[in-house]
Amino acid sequence: MKIRIALLAAVALTGALSACRSTSSEHAVESGTDTVDASLPTQLPRTAIPSHYAIEITPHAQSLKFDGTAAIDLKVIKATRELVLNAADLSISQATLTPDGGQPVVAKVSVDADKQTATFAFPADLKPGEYKLDIAYSGKINTQANGLFALDYTNVDGQPARSLFTQFEASDARRFVPSWDEPDYKATFDLTARVPAKDMAVSNMPSTASKDIGNGLKAVTFQQTPVMSSYLLFFATGDFDRITKQSAGREVGIVMSRGNGDKARYALDAEAQILPYYNDYFGRPYPLPKLDNVAGPGGSQFFSAMENWGAIFTFEKRLLLDPAISSEADKQAIFGVEAHEMAHMWFGDLVTMAWWDDLWLNEGFASWMANKTTQHFHPDWGGDIDQVGDREQAMELDAFATTHPVVQTIRTVEQANQAFDDITYEKGQSVISMLEGFAGANVWRQGIRSYMAKFAYKNTRTGDLWAAVEGAGAKGLMAVARDFTTQPGIPLVQLSASRCLNGQTVVPAILGQFSNDRRQQAAASPLAWHIPIRTSGGSGAPSLQVTQGHNATLSASGCGLLLVNPGQTGYFRVLYTPEQAEALHRAFANLQPVDQYGILADAFALSNAGYQPLSRAIDLLAAIPANAHAKVAELGSNDWLRLFRIMDGNPAAQAAIRDHAARAYWPRLQRLGFAPRDGDSPLDALLRAELIASLGEVGEPHVVAEGRRLLDALQRDPKAMPGSLKTAWLGVIAENADARTWDALHRMAVSARGATERSTYYQLLGLAKNDALARRALDLSITKEPGATVSAGIIASAAENHPTMALDFVLSHLAQVTPFIDLASSSRFVGSLVQDSGDATLIPKLQSYAAAHIKAEDRRPINHAAARIKWKADNQPRIQRETIAWLKAHPANG
Repeated sequence: MKIRIALLAAVALTGALSACRSTSSEHAVESGTDTVDASLPTQLPRTAIPSHYAIEITPHAQSLKFDGTAAIDLKVIKATRELVLNAADLSISQATLTPDGGQPVVAKVSVDADKQTATFAFPADLKPGEYKLDIAYSGKINTQANGLFALDYTNVDGQPARSLFTQFEASDARRFVPSWDEPDYKATFDLTARVPAKDMAVSNMPSTASKDIGNGLKAVTFQQTPVMSSYLLFFATGDFDRITKQSAGREVGIVMSRGNGDKARYALDAEAQILPYYNDYFGRPYPLPKLDNVAGPGGSQFFSAMENWGAIFTFEKRLLLDPAISSEADKQAIFGVEAHEMAHMWFGDLVTMAWWDDLWLNEGFASWMANKTTQHFHPDWGGDIDQVGDREQAMELDAFATTHPVVQTIRTVEQANQAFDDITYEKGQSVISMLEGFAGANVWRQGIRSYMAKFAYKNTRTGDLWAAVEGAGAKGLMAVARDFTTQPGIPLVQLSASRCLNGQTVVPAILGQFSNDRRQQAAASPLAWHIPIRTSGGSGAPSLQVTQGHNATLSASGCGLLLVNPGQTGYFRVLYTPEQAEALHRAFANLQPVDQYGILADAFALSNAGYQPLSRAIDLLAAIPANAHAKVAELGSNDWLRLFRIMDGNPAAQAAIRDHAARAYWPRLQRLGFAPRDGDSPLDALLRAELIASLGEVGEPHVVAEGRRLLDALQRDPKAMPGSLKTAWLGVIAENADARTWDALHRMAVSARGATERSTYYQLLGLAKNDALARRALDLSITKEPGATVSAGIIASAAENHPTMALDFVLSHLAQVTPFIDLASSSRFVGSLVQDSGDATLIPKLQSYAAAHIKAEDRRPINHAAARIKWKADNQPRIQRETIAWLKAHPANG
């Protein structure tokens, strides 16, 4: 069956060739036409540009090595005696350069490991013109997601198996082939792979031939790619199955380990649904003949999926819907990740940022497009509220002095890796949402279509996008967009008392800057933005005005309830006067859910930073109605949980918070029930799991007892716990585990077959609040048992309740832990373990680690973690005092 499926897939792919041959020819003409812009940053000399790579690769999976050859067509544009390419962890055995119509010349090769370059030197100057560079080389197969890497798993037959994949973004194509590994050097690619005859090979394009070459191997040749950046090249091979559908004249497919086809059906249906929607939105059909999404077991601390053109890679947890472990949240995340990565097929792959400074053009847009697509196809999922949640996630980072602008300065490989953060994704998404509202949806889309048409197969900068949208009719957009993408930080709209004049609410406002850790400096010398502000006065449509400078007068129709930023699409915080805040508190139950969510999130951020009393935020939390929208109820239960965590060490206060949380949400959970029900809405299914998790962590006795009962039942009956709630229930069990419970969870991890189920169980072991059990989990993490891509997740889980223990463990076992961290996460992982701690004694440990292991220019994640820790250490005592005062004034049973 496996061989038959592979053969059918190859026939189907070959049959699609005719749909792309003319397109490939067209793409080849484009090659090399947009690759020399002297104003762009570069880590390579601008002396030559590639137009085409012909790569042949032979992996040796068991020895974790590979051999390769590359024939690179290039053009020398400036006389030079050497060619400098990117290369990392490659051994180059031979290289020759052949001028067009001339004789080959042997190159003298030298490698600079620190700069990740290979220099090919020649005895005489190379004159401008066309050349071919032939290179024979070898490299290593990694065990983390860098370059060509291996993922080990247990296959459907219960046997150990290994598959190979590639991950090249940001700067790891150079680990696969010597190349001009920068996004501006676009070229076409031919790939031939020699792989085991029984295995399937996958790349960006369909295969054109598969030939038996003896010794149990076959040579699989793939069709030439369109012109694209090196980081988008992809290759995978393994014991795969492939399922497909036709959509909008293209073949969409999911590739996964053999036997998992049923788990991939949901993702395949989503892929087929999304493709025609994107064709229409972008005004340009998807240009490749096929679009695969390739599932890999395991995980990464850096990413879930990667937008390789025509062959997206996604870790199984975010692609396969496994009834044994997948929840409603997982199901929705699969759709969202598919939508995000597919948006990249246009925004990122077809049109690519010229340099990593503008990475947000890829990631912010794809995040925004994914949310837009989710709201289009699944309006009952609450995507508008999720978008506010993403905004808050960005603001958590953006409120510190260690933040950076959306358009940032990238000069090193490590800085490029660090650029994939909440500012690039979530702030980028939030700014785009605000700008679409400013421009209008139709004008915005017309601008996007113009941008796509003008820059297809080319590279761009942020200003190109603004020019296209403003040219479509969004007058004034450039000024707003520039302020929000080239400056860091969050605007603060501070309101004064409002008046009613001629049927309108009029309110003066001071336009400042919100900050967590430099509040006084921000107040004394705030940045200024052009801010599009919507204001509602209780009747009629909200008004929209764009402010300038530091003072404005806002107005809106009606003299009722004042609400600034209705719909919550603005990227700023709003500080109301006490009277205005009290009016919102009284009306809170009647506000739209998206506004309830945004106002509550705003209130806690302002209170925690000291701009207003914490009581103002907790009053709103207590005012959430019993029948609130599920997303608002989820936020409320998690806010009580956050307060519970803040009061760690004060059991009386925690008991009072537990009582408030239980009074607010235990009846809601009772109505939902402890198990899924026929007819559950997606929001009910989500909320049930969230309430189980949050009430379980605060120690609500009914939930804790039910968790223990289910674990006992699970030992007798593997189906006793619904798969869709398994992560929630086992999370409660794991946090409250004793030694017997922990051992039971460990046995489940050892015996689990599915890769997602297995990794989930191992990570749960780290959640134990018990010190001794958390240490057992940490000790387990550095053994071979969990697996190379699972161990880091165990350590991260242990850090949730034991940040100091986790940090000390990592620092004392650095040689064992380092191989478990992919290179793209290496400078972030240690800081991420403790950034939510309020223990200031951790800061010197972080700084000492950074001084020994991270270059000074690459320490932003460590600096940010230190800033968060210091802020929490400084502010937590005040927050605790104000929380206790509120609890005393508002007894849960009073």
